[in-house]
Amino acid sequence: MQTRNCVLLAEGDVADVMELERLCFRTRWTREQFLLGLERGAFRILGIREGGALVAYLAFSHIAREMEVMNIATHPGHRRKGLARQLLARALDTCRKEKAQQCFLEVRRSNTPAIDLYGKFGFIQVGVRKKYYPDNNEDALLYRLDFPGGGDGAQ
Repeated sequence: MQTRNCVLLAEGDVADVMELERLCFRTRWTREQFLLGLERGAFRILGIREGGALVAYLAFSHIAREMEVMNIATHPGHRRKGLARQLLARALDTCRKEKAQQCFLEVRRSNTPAIDLYGKFGFIQVGVRKKYYPDNNEDALLYRLDFPGGGDGAQ
């Protein structure tokens, strides 16, 4: 499996992120949400490009020793190539180095490929948000990953 470069995306990449959102999700973030989040440093976005085109991205935050995976998207023509795995590994490693203690995420109950991916990283289901997704009232499953060493601040 080929490893591609994960790069930190910036405000100038938001149009590409929006196009990937359009291809991947029924319920999408707005351009303004992405721009405001990046501008305020509320989250970061890692991306993978192929031939100049953005083919996968992961948005995540790290606040008060807690990481949250907010979105992962892979272009439909580039799925099953390990891109989401690569982005998730990079984001987790980044936050682990920044002394995060835990990572949280939510996923549609029907998103079996994502649930399988999270399981491979050691995420465990810790709850359910009933009828969370507005497009079809699907439940969101809540997952948590505890980082080894608990991000206890050891330098």
